Amino acid sequence: MKKSISTVLKENTMLIVLVIVYLFFTITTKGTMFQPLQFNALITQNAYVYILASGMLMCMLTGGNIDLSCGSFVCLLGAIGGYFMVVRGMSVPVSVGLMLLVGIIYGGVLGYLIAYVNIPPWIATLAGYLAFRGLGTAVLSGNSKTGSIAPFPQEFLKLFSGKLFSTKLNVLNMPCMIVGLVAAFLVVLVIFGTRASRLKKGYEADSFKAAAIKSGLMAAVILLFAYKLGMAGGIPTVLVWVAVVVLIYSFITSKTTIGRHFYVVGGNKEAAYLSGVNTRKIMFLAYMNMAILTVVTTWTVIARFQAANSTAGTNYEMDAISACVVGGVSAYGGAGSVTGMVIGATLIGVINLGMSLMNIDANYQKVVKGVVLLGAVAFDILSKKRAK
Repeated sequence: MKKSISTVLKENTMLIVLVIVYLFFTITTKGTMFQPLQFNALITQNAYVYILASGMLMCMLTGGNIDLSCGSFVCLLGAIGGYFMVVRGMSVPVSVGLMLLVGIIYGGVLGYLIAYVNIPPWIATLAGYLAFRGLGTAVLSGNSKTGSIAPFPQEFLKLFSGKLFSTKLNVLNMPCMIVGLVAAFLVVLVIFGTRASRLKKGYEADSFKAAAIKSGLMAAVILLFAYKLGMAGGIPTVLVWVAVVVLIYSFITSKTTIGRHFYVVGGNKEAAYLSGVNTRKIMFLAYMNMAILTVVTTWTVIARFQAANSTAGTNYEMDAISACVVGGVSAYGGAGSVTGMVIGATLIGVINLGMSLMNIDANYQKVVKGVVLLGAVAFDILSKKRAK
């Protein structure tokens, strides 16, 4: 069964909105938004959204649950990392490993409290939201007169905020273009491969024309990004981290049994339990996973700022939730995809960058993002009502 063009357009509404919003900011900034350095900034400044939203997606799939503590936990982990690497002078591998260990311990405790003690997720994570920034600030204040720990070792900075195939600005980076061509080819291959597989099994699939349009547009976007990043000096290493995280979670949610269990638990927890799904294990894994991705986010954040400070992670949890909801992840659980989350995160990033370039007051930026979030939720609810 083939999907019509109108059906495909309805399913990609937020992608169309993303394009419109980007064009709007490109026009209002008189082309500044389209410059190579802004493509680089879109990735480096918003990498945390993609990584945290990947974890938030798994939490929300279990029934609309969220993690309010991740932003404050970034602050605390940054302070711990600064203490290890800068104050104590410990090696980067050891410091990174210890930060990961702290994340695993917190994830285990949080997951246990939520899954086995039955503390509501928003209450358990609200406690972390309130406590971790205070702890982080205390660590920073106790080890620095300025309340900020720096400088971090160059080895660490290169790993999380450097560039691959680095070249001068405005000089086309050929390795970057080659990577872009390979990525575009793989995307086209995956789209048509998925279509063929769904048709073979008798499932609903895009028409050939729709698949061709989708693959062509995605390939064009990838090549445009490759060109712009190539002109901006190379591929940011943080983009590699983001790509790895996104690909891993895309595979988990679409190709594995454990990934399907997240959807089943979110769709109907009682039915999932009666079907033999270990619902407590799924809840535990969701929050353990979130804590680990928060560690990865912290590495990229402190590398970007080249310092650990008390403001790190502020409102990150809200951006991650917004990216998921705007990207079509149901606020009630059981529905959503990594692809949709990426679109949502990109839209949030474009709004952040565009309003910054327009010098819009930070308070009004929050208003705009709030309206976008409310609109996305309303659209999700209305779409479900029409489907019924």
